[in-house]
Amino acid sequence: MKKMQGFTLIELMIVVAIIAILAAIALPAYQDYTIRSQVSEGSVLADGAKTAVAEYYVNKGVWPTDNTMAGLATPASIKGKFVSGLTVATGKITTVYSATGTFRANKAIDTKSLIFSPTATGVSAGSISWTCSSATILQKHLPLICRTNEN
Repeated sequence: MKKMQGFTLIELMIVVAIIAILAAIALPAYQDYTIRSQVSEGSVLADGAKTAVAEYYVNKGVWPTDNTMAGLATPASIKGKFVSGLTVATGKITTVYSATGTFRANKAIDTKSLIFSPTATGVSAGSISWTCSSATILQKHLPLICRTNEN
């Protein structure tokens, strides 16, 4: 009589159950990771605008009221894969995320915005500090520098 080889049905079912549990844990973590990476694009795009806004303030003593005054392109022209536009208004830089176009932002951040607000500290030294906030994007999806103690 020949000895049976291979896995039994119960062993295969246990393996499938283990894989399902691992997938249930990994998928939400990966989704949060991808959303955070999409949000960080807005932070990177805002870095260039921060320089322009800061230079304008140091030279003129007031915050620029729009993109043109800051020496930037129109809001719709400054975009990335997931950011549909970057707007300057009274020194504040706002990036808006969009789920339209070739690359689509996750639904969790679609039409939501990230705001960078300047504060002049030690103007004689030329120091400007920036705060980052968003009333619409969940704390867990914001870049680390933008998170508060909430959530």
